[in-house]
Amino acid sequence: MRSPAHLETTFSMILDPRQHPLSKSSEIPEVKPLAEGQPYVPEPAAGAPERPSTIRLWLRRIAVLLFVFLCATIGVMLMILPWRPEWTENHLLVPYPALRNFVATGFVRGVCTGLGVLNVWIGFWEAVQYREEE
Repeated sequence: MRSPAHLETTFSMILDPRQHPLSKSSEIPEVKPLAEGQPYVPEPAAGAPERPSTIRLWLRRIAVLLFVFLCATIGVMLMILPWRPEWTENHLLVPYPALRNFVATGFVRGVCTGLGVLNVWIGFWEAVQYREEE
């Protein structure tokens, strides 16, 4: 059977893994009993800022990179495609000559180009404003 001192040392090592196994800790915090079915949620240390985990940091970096790439790609396509012949000469607009004439107007092409510029700007702005929490 193990001694209470051994259990105290083991418990304090669980709370602070950096503690040496042979040291004595008299600063063991009081353990609060949990209600039945309630999960254990550890409380953050007082005064210590929460740092994001490495996985979350990389997931956020990848998400920002994909968002910027998507905005830039859609924006460039919206800027270039309305001025190409494929814009009006496609199989989707052949049955609708009135819609084809409307889509071919400079106004609609300009609106699509403006949306493309806006999309590129949003992607650029997101890339410039990205900051990692330290």
